[in-house]
Amino acid sequence: MGENKDSLRHKAKGAKDKAVGEMKDSYGDAADDKKKKAEGKTQKAKGHGHDAVGEAKEDRD
Repeated sequence: MGENKDSLRHKAKGAKDKAVGEMKDSYGDAADDKKKKAEGKTQKAKGHGHDAVGEAKEDRD
């Protein structure tokens, strides 16, 4: 059960990072803020990484 909980934790972090990253990316577009746009893209990539770890942990079960 601990592994499943860990998998869900990674997936939740991934979803949060992707959502926040998308908002930063969109803001960067609207405000022509290249730094914020880059932060958004980085945070979205981090979210995808958390998703991958969550999937891998889930597949191990």
